[in-house]
Amino acid sequence: MQRMTWIGGCMVGLAVALAGTTIQAEDVPAKGGAAPTTILSSSQAVTGQIDISLLNEARAVQRRGLDWLAKQQKPDGSWSAPDFPALTALPLWAFAVSDYPDKARVVSNAVHYLLGFVQPDGSIYKPSPNKGGGLVNYNTAICMTALHMTGDPSLAPLILKARRFMAAAQHLEGDDVYRGGFGYDKASGRQYTDLSDSVIAFEAMRMTQGAEDLRPKGEAKVDANWQAATQFLGHVQNTASAGTNDAGGFAYRPDDSHAGTTTNAAGAVVMRSYGSMTYAGLLSLIYAEVSKNDPRVQSAFKWAVDNWSLEQNPGMGTQGLYYFYNIMAKSLAAFGQEAVPSKGGKPVSWRTEMVRKLVTLQRIDKDGSGYWVNDNNRWQEGDPTLVTCFTLIALDTAIGHSR
Repeated sequence: MQRMTWIGGCMVGLAVALAGTTIQAEDVPAKGGAAPTTILSSSQAVTGQIDISLLNEARAVQRRGLDWLAKQQKPDGSWSAPDFPALTALPLWAFAVSDYPDKARVVSNAVHYLLGFVQPDGSIYKPSPNKGGGLVNYNTAICMTALHMTGDPSLAPLILKARRFMAAAQHLEGDDVYRGGFGYDKASGRQYTDLSDSVIAFEAMRMTQGAEDLRPKGEAKVDANWQAATQFLGHVQNTASAGTNDAGGFAYRPDDSHAGTTTNAAGAVVMRSYGSMTYAGLLSLIYAEVSKNDPRVQSAFKWAVDNWSLEQNPGMGTQGLYYFYNIMAKSLAAFGQEAVPSKGGKPVSWRTEMVRKLVTLQRIDKDGSGYWVNDNNRWQEGDPTLVTCFTLIALDTAIGHSR
């Protein structure tokens, strides 16, 4: 399967994590001198290889999903809601990392459509009369990443301009608990950032980092402020004082959690940890190049282990379930550990279990193509196009070791 040809000298392992490549994290000392913890001994290692029978089934499921997506593409190259180019960029992403027979046509039409949303400042979105209504950071981040995934070097100037826009969109003013994160739109005047928008922005900046090698000489390179990003993540991650059920996990933002709140032993209100944001936090720490052995990374993984499930988004039930699968696959692939310990049993191969689960969830259309949809419409997961993209990208990541 052909990948990007112009990544350059960036962190290649991170840059292709979503294409199914596992990062080999360096065993460097944890920050602050803290001793690293061990979640799983090497003697319990799982290879990550998927059984050939299941792998063949997964490939058939992927093909049916891409067939379904291809027939949903509109004549103008778009999918789903026309005012939000990210909802076309996600299908583009799914096709860009595939070997779909009609890939060139589908990708070309989608790219052409997205180019119509490029703004003079480098952002990629449809302006809205309502402040923040265009979700400029969300759309720009996903679009620039998907365009980069096509591997087309002619798109480099556009992506470089989008990177400059995104770097400027990071909240770096003052020293509040939101500093270092991203929100929907910095120009909207809403003085908060959240982990959901932030992980998408961190992902975009890390995935497109290699494009910086193509900047014209004399033009300053740009990047996210990763030190500030780590500071923000520290405000969203629960510490040991939160209590056993929440320690190490992440909430939506420092002062809000979609999973609600609880009160710790000291009587303080704690934002509850939940699955999708904990994996988003783990992935963000890795993008910020925090060591795999750092207590923050280890505690996030421990929370994920303690709350392991493919039946629900832990703490949220079926809400955001397919986004949960998507971010789980990305973060575990990036973390680089193939086994997830199970309580009182053998370690679980997360790749095998995820592929097996996603295969069973596909729904078959009348023409034999297949799609995924969440019966719980929270966060637009009643849209089969969105959910099918989440799933195809998760599948591509999960089967990466077995290609």
